[in-house]
Amino acid sequence: MKQRTWFITGASKGLGMALVERLLKDGEQVAATSRSTTAFVALQRQYPGILLALEVDLTLADNVKLAIEQTIAHFGRLDIAVNNAGYSLVGSMEEVSDKEFRDTIDVNLFGTANVIRSAMIYFRQQASGYFINISSNAGYIGFANAATYNAAKFAVIGLSEALAEETKAFGIKVTVVAPGQFRTNFMDSLQYAENKIDVYKLAEAENMWKQYSGTQRGNPDKLVQILIDLANNPEPPLHLLAGPDTYELVMAHRATEAKEIATWKEVTLSTDFDE
Repeated sequence: MKQRTWFITGASKGLGMALVERLLKDGEQVAATSRSTTAFVALQRQYPGILLALEVDLTLADNVKLAIEQTIAHFGRLDIAVNNAGYSLVGSMEEVSDKEFRDTIDVNLFGTANVIRSAMIYFRQQASGYFINISSNAGYIGFANAATYNAAKFAVIGLSEALAEETKAFGIKVTVVAPGQFRTNFMDSLQYAENKIDVYKLAEAENMWKQYSGTQRGNPDKLVQILIDLANNPEPPLHLLAGPDTYELVMAHRATEAKEIATWKEVTLSTDFDE
């Protein structure tokens, strides 16, 4: 198999770093992006030439465009873009400020959109390319005190579905992956609404998530292998649920949703003009 070039966001820790390390070990070329490149210093010494560490602010379209251009200038091509960067803000809708909400959307959604827009130019010209967009089970199910993250991750799924329709004529593939709880340091980077209102018990939620960190069932190395397998598959799925927890949650949610839709079917079908 020929050597490929991967562009990975949120690559300095967690799933992103695990993917970078595995790809480099396999001899792939990697452009690893983060707000700081400090985490990549040792890897750059170990893998000179096949690791390009880029300091990127994903919320700035021009910054992302430059990073894509630097990647192609350095490696000569781009094959796979992994939109992995993101964080979760914990807080009820009443507690979350306008700035906190917008900042969450900027990173989790617009960061992904910025990468797609910049990479699409090259993917379309070369008539090949693959987007792997990381959503979450929170992209299928609304959770209390996570509405901002839900909003972004639901949008990533919808964006991915539309993108797949737009790009299939150009030989470009899209997969949106919805992981559950994997044992990375993602929980340690949770942010919490500053304007805490006692009735929502945000302090209790914060304590719970901190205790849960490091005990998650999901093995990130197995997820990394799945992502690589997807890239090697000539017909990858558009949607992939990652983890038994996600599968169980989404299937139960879909069953409840189907029951509700059936219950209200008569009302749903009552909206046309009378014949």
